[in-house]
Amino acid sequence: MGTQLDSGSAAPLYQQVLEVIKGKIENGTYPADSQIPTELELSRMFGVGRVTVRRAIEELVGEGYLTKRQGRGTFVMTPKMVRTVHQKGDVQSFTDACRGSGTHPGARPVSCALIEADDALAAFFGIRPGSQLTLVSRLRTADGIPVLFENNYYPVEGFEFLREADLADCSIFRVVGERTGHFPVESDPCRLEIARADVDVARELEVPVGEPLFYMSVGFLDADHVPFCYGRQFYVGSRYSFHI
Repeated sequence: MGTQLDSGSAAPLYQQVLEVIKGKIENGTYPADSQIPTELELSRMFGVGRVTVRRAIEELVGEGYLTKRQGRGTFVMTPKMVRTVHQKGDVQSFTDACRGSGTHPGARPVSCALIEADDALAAFFGIRPGSQLTLVSRLRTADGIPVLFENNYYPVEGFEFLREADLADCSIFRVVGERTGHFPVESDPCRLEIARADVDVARELEVPVGEPLFYMSVGFLDADHVPFCYGRQFYVGSRYSFHI
């Protein structure tokens, strides 16, 4: 059975393929040390060209999810060791982080589009996979220097205003909070790992393709413990640090 991709999504097809394969690794569909389908099989499964599949696989190899074995195929790596760090209940926006460090925050909207929820997003929001969400992508800067490429996912209902909102040089948490009355107060789940910059992220952050970046996937909850938004963020490690 094929896997439907969203041709209208702001996320490129290879990124969608990457997320599906990563999801299958993380949920055990492709267990550690198992061989994943061939490029040809994946191409047929997703209905895309082998170049698209190959790029997704190369990214996952770079991120440590897959490994290529000469003459044998592509295999799932042993799961990454996970260190659980309990955060404080308060959530700090990038805007507040900049001001706390004495730098001027900036934001440049890149895109705002409706996308189909993958398994991880669906689980967080309590919706069916394939349901629509609003994805807002922005470049965040500190004193004009690119630091963060942020992808924030929101429900569609009640957040229609995001399609028309002026999201330049502001905190999206503040904009959403002022319109809805809800603010993020807790992050759960929150996962931080290393990823390599693909062509699109590298262009926005003005770093070389393949540059190691901090990659944070994080769910934000409001005061009623209701999902507020979900973030998939790329930070330039040489320009940002985390105090845990």
